[in-house]
Amino acid sequence: MTTNPQFEQLEKAFFHDGYQLAMKAIEANMEQDALHQSLKEMYEAIDGLIDSLFVYARQQNQSIHCKRGCSWCCHQPVFALDYELDYLKMAIENSFDAETISGIAEKAKQKQAKLGHLKGDELMNAKHPCPLLKDDACSVYEARPMACRIYLSSDVKSCVHFYNHPDDKTTYPALLDMPMRLGRMMNEGFKSALKTNGIEAKEFRIEEKLL
Repeated sequence: MTTNPQFEQLEKAFFHDGYQLAMKAIEANMEQDALHQSLKEMYEAIDGLIDSLFVYARQQNQSIHCKRGCSWCCHQPVFALDYELDYLKMAIENSFDAETISGIAEKAKQKQAKLGHLKGDELMNAKHPCPLLKDDACSVYEARPMACRIYLSSDVKSCVHFYNHPDDKTTYPALLDMPMRLGRMMNEGFKSALKTNGIEAKEFRIEEKLL
């Protein structure tokens, strides 16, 4: 794991940016539009970082194997904070008709029934498609939570192996460390600003909130 001072400063910068974005929403009395705008800006910032990583990887003749239509990671439990999931639900309500929304809720119910009683490794290794997965792609891609955005692999074979053999303790997805850590720090900053102002953010699995 990277521990150099420059990276630590980068982590602090992303934490600070997340904190400041949440403060914008707080200063607007946490009105829904202001909160969602701050979230949108946070997502755009982390997406910008990831786009730069893709460019850099190509320049170095390296690969980031994540692309549309690759959905191996979309079958595992995904945790997100409640304000992210409220943003996600709004996107669903604004994007789909009642029949489609009902179908998503039914898929969420099925996943909750499969995973709701699991804990620990048994939960983390469970494989069941995300309720929002359609034709091997996220149906609300622009509103997906931070956890989905920062989960990037340099080797799709490792993702396939983890999907097929989740209990194998010797091989895990070859995830990129930097976007995962910086995305988490940005979200931690956002959550910290809320907590400082008396708002406690809680974590849920996606399907729990979609119900």
